[in-house]
Amino acid sequence: MAPPLLHLRDIALTFGGTPLLTSAELQVGEGDRIGLVGRNGSGKSTLLKIAAGLVEADAGERFVQPGRTIRYLPQEPDLAGFATVLDYASGGLAPGDEPYRAQYLLDVLGLRGDEDPATLSGGEKRRAALARTLAPEPDILLLDEPTNHLDLPAIEWLESELSSMKSALVLISHDRRFLADLTRATVWIDRGIGRRHDRGFAHFEAWRDEVFEQEERDQQKLAQKIKREEHWMTYGVTARRKRNMRRVRELADLRAQKKSHRGPQGNVRMTVGETEVSGKRVIEARGIAKDFGPGPVVDGFSTRILRGDRVALVGANGAGKTTLLKMLTGALEPDSGTVILGSGLTMVTMDQSREALKKDETVSEILTGGGGDQVMLSDGPRHVVSYMKDFLFAPEQARTPVSALSGGERGRLLLARALARASNLLVLDEPTNDLDLETLDLLQEMLADYPGTVLLVSHDRDFLDRVATSVVFAEGNGVWREYAGGYSDMIAQRGAGVAARKSVTESGGRTKTSDDKSGGNTSGSEKTGGDKAKKKSKLTFSQQHQLKTLPKDIEKLGAEIAKLQGELEDPKLYAREPKRFDTLMAKLSDLQSKLATAEETWLELEMLAEEG
Repeated sequence: MAPPLLHLRDIALTFGGTPLLTSAELQVGEGDRIGLVGRNGSGKSTLLKIAAGLVEADAGERFVQPGRTIRYLPQEPDLAGFATVLDYASGGLAPGDEPYRAQYLLDVLGLRGDEDPATLSGGEKRRAALARTLAPEPDILLLDEPTNHLDLPAIEWLESELSSMKSALVLISHDRRFLADLTRATVWIDRGIGRRHDRGFAHFEAWRDEVFEQEERDQQKLAQKIKREEHWMTYGVTARRKRNMRRVRELADLRAQKKSHRGPQGNVRMTVGETEVSGKRVIEARGIAKDFGPGPVVDGFSTRILRGDRVALVGANGAGKTTLLKMLTGALEPDSGTVILGSGLTMVTMDQSREALKKDETVSEILTGGGGDQVMLSDGPRHVVSYMKDFLFAPEQARTPVSALSGGERGRLLLARALARASNLLVLDEPTNDLDLETLDLLQEMLADYPGTVLLVSHDRDFLDRVATSVVFAEGNGVWREYAGGYSDMIAQRGAGVAARKSVTESGGRTKTSDDKSGGNTSGSEKTGGDKAKKKSKLTFSQQHQLKTLPKDIEKLGAEIAKLQGELEDPKLYAREPKRFDTLMAKLSDLQSKLATAEETWLELEMLAEEG
């Protein structure tokens, strides 16, 4: 068995007198794809920083194979000291790395490269950091929430990019589908220790539940054993003193074991304040439009939203999702068209911006509105500490300022504030940001049981599939179309539009051009127009690079195949080394498959280049 590229063993770390990690382990081998999961505050990000060499553990060992390269994507990157974004992205390259990679990745992620880092938004800084991290194609990639602030096309591009890279990967993400598609092993940080499961995230939750069930059975057995020993101490026949003292010590050990046991962290108890039922028609939009220049954000959109609907707005960053959301809820007047709001509406909004929370205010002040110790809920007042516990805040955090909270804690605080108020229309703008998987589960269940209407914006594909009853998608050039079902249903209905959206993803995850208007239920003429637009399109930077490099890759693959075939021609190989024969045959099959794919891709790109 090959030695690991990176190995953390028996890692322990204490913050403020409270153990965060007690015996955590992380082992990364060649080509590993590991999902690092756990509750908010369990120590995932800290363990990743220890793996990157940025934080020193109180105890334990860190081993990195000599000469191996590691790149780490932080949640909050620092671009200070760089004149341009390209300088920052290129700063991650080492001698021998391809210099084109930094500019290519910036293009794909929607940045030019000449921006002043001081002027970037939080999301733009994250994308610049992603380009810096991926540019060198290191031996090990450590990524902490890489999909944050990315839109759906960019997330799907990133998923494809990471799948094609040879780097070993350790990934923290709240995006279920991203984790399920990319991981082949899972490390679960739970109560200070790391548990490894050699299957991807798709199998994690079933495995986690099995662990908890076994733990509960073990605790029941321990309690029964203690009860038997206590009964013996009280009623048992006295034997030799030496034996008695041994059993007394054993009983003390059993009691200490039960006392020191840390059970799983509790779940958020999520309920939403309800008010009177709204009218059946909640929102009706007729031909609404908005144009901030140079082109329309919304152009002639109509819809009718009824009580109980859960409508998701989906599209690339900058497509106008928030603008459309504001028009539908009456917060922004359309340039033309009308919006009619139904009767008896009580609306509560949860904004995506964590900055909406004042950093100097405490958790208690946010929830109570600045005064007293009572949170006013729809069913009456409740003590703020009691309400905080429902959202996994400790009592001592009541006086904690927002600035000291983690991203996940701020997300839970925004949810707690929004759900405390009575409503029959919930407007949620990116509600899933920074929430752990267990809290996401409960949010989904709460929305499924909510008797009112939900409008939401999200880039989380799994969340959209589980929650949305319809998806309103930004087709580009101000065109919005509504599709029944969740995100996967929308993909199935859009048909030819899926391929067009994919090509946009490859060229940078930007919104669609005016030529790309294909979608679900399109007519034959529309599909033909989309095909013509596709033929006129030029090769992207990435495709141009592929066209140049593929012939060399094809030649190299051909040489490797010829070498293997020469070795397999030995008639005595199978009788002499059957295992080696099987290994060579498997490798030959893999190389032949790669060669066929490379030749097909090269041929397609040649045809596109000729048509362009």
